[in-house]
Amino acid sequence: METWQQILAAILLLAMLFFIWPGVKASIERSKQAEETHWGTFALIALALAAFVALLISSVQ
Repeated sequence: METWQQILAAILLLAMLFFIWPGVKASIERSKQAEETHWGTFALIALALAAFVALLISSVQ
């Protein structure tokens, strides 16, 4: 990438962060006030995804 393209990309990234920050901040506040967490469900889904990826990797080799 040319230098001017890198500068433009950095400016666009900063502008995007500036515009989405209020939504991110509100989401963080809502997640802190959540009544219960579902870590068991998250762990089960993550484990299933990891097993699926391992299956895909082993089928290629």
